Amino acid sequence: MNETLVCVVGNVATQPLYRDMAAGPSARFRLAVTSRYWDREKSAWTDGHTNFFTVWANRQLAVNVAASVEVGQPVVVHGRLKVRSETREGQQNWASADIDAVAIGHDLARGTAAFRRSSRPDTPPRAAARPEPEWETPPTEETEDSPAEAAAGVT
Repeated sequence: MNETLVCVVGNVATQPLYRDMAAGPSARFRLAVTSRYWDREKSAWTDGHTNFFTVWANRQLAVNVAASVEVGQPVVVHGRLKVRSETREGQQNWASADIDAVAIGHDLARGTAAFRRSSRPDTPPRAAARPEPEWETPPTEETEDSPAEAAAGVT
């Protein structure tokens, strides 16, 4: 409910690591996001600070990331931001910014892509279908045959 949703545009910094877990497929990669600004003294665009995010994808998104995303490609990532910090081996606080991705796609402002729908995995067979419930109101002893029954010749 009170989540921080972000949309980040950057370049894939590491090859996506795909794993089949007990809870379903999972993939992760590092995303480099570098700000750019106009330097008036040089009259040119200049790179600013680079932020790195660990992007996590689950289920079908993880399968598609593993098949589609490579190092160096420009991508757009939309998801929930999670910032963690901890102390490691008595050193300064260590911080990590993770994005639990909801959607990932190539940045079409910087290239083209050919979209292919992924095939759905085989679904397990459903349990035996239950019979359709009887929705008609049963006739009472007081009422005569309904018009539908009379037309069908039911007595």
